[in-house]
Amino acid sequence: MKFYLGTHRTSWLWRDTPPLCIPRQQLENRRLDQLEPMTGEAMLDSGGFTELQKFGQWTWTAKQYVDLVDELHTRLNGFTWIAPQDWMCEPAVIHGGTFKGKHFAGTGLSVREHIERTVSNGLELRALAPHLPIKYALQGYAIDEYLLCLDLYRQAGVDLTAEDVVGVGSVCRRENTNEIEDLFRELHGAGLHNMHGFGVKSGGFNRYVQYLGSADSLAWSYRARRIQAPSPGCENRGHINCANCLRFATRWYHERVAQIEDLLTGTAS
Repeated sequence: MKFYLGTHRTSWLWRDTPPLCIPRQQLENRRLDQLEPMTGEAMLDSGGFTELQKFGQWTWTAKQYVDLVDELHTRLNGFTWIAPQDWMCEPAVIHGGTFKGKHFAGTGLSVREHIERTVSNGLELRALAPHLPIKYALQGYAIDEYLLCLDLYRQAGVDLTAEDVVGVGSVCRRENTNEIEDLFRELHGAGLHNMHGFGVKSGGFNRYVQYLGSADSLAWSYRARRIQAPSPGCENRGHINCANCLRFATRWYHERVAQIEDLLTGTAS
């Protein structure tokens, strides 16, 4: 299984790192003409959750998004893949309000509308930029809603089971790990053996990595922030904790990769 280290640190693109997952917002305000080819590999997250959380809509048209990611892709020497402008379906995103201290504007739309917009955007992005590695995403909240999304792609002539990567959204901020496991098991049974899990939680690795083709996670930063002290070896590096520390992130990444390999080979205890 391919695993990406989530980060908001754009400077890591030019460091010796594991494969990275970086959100579009971190790059859109950089001087694009000054960007050099990145050292390693990375996937580009669209930053859709933040977009909908703040504005209740996408403020970028499909053409504007394609223009940006096309230039980033060219100047950085190619992303492994690029996420679409999907529409997350968490209740807070749709209804708005405050959730865990964070304000949500709310889209005021139905889950069905979010699913339909996700599908239509994926089709539009592919039509605008067939040369870019833009992948489709599945959205929903209940299992039946994800299956509806799968069917809408099928009706549009897209067989998601034949894609090399399909992102599965609206899972990373759920509290119920059993719910996510049931979802991935159901989708895997429907023939999706190419799913990418956005923002896999530490507690989720033991439960559902066997259903995924790839995943990304920023859980290392949350863990380091909770420690509230530099990790061993970082005491003299000038940071109060390791929430933005490449040394800590890389060590955590390799621990997770080893855990995933044990799980997939059946040697985990």
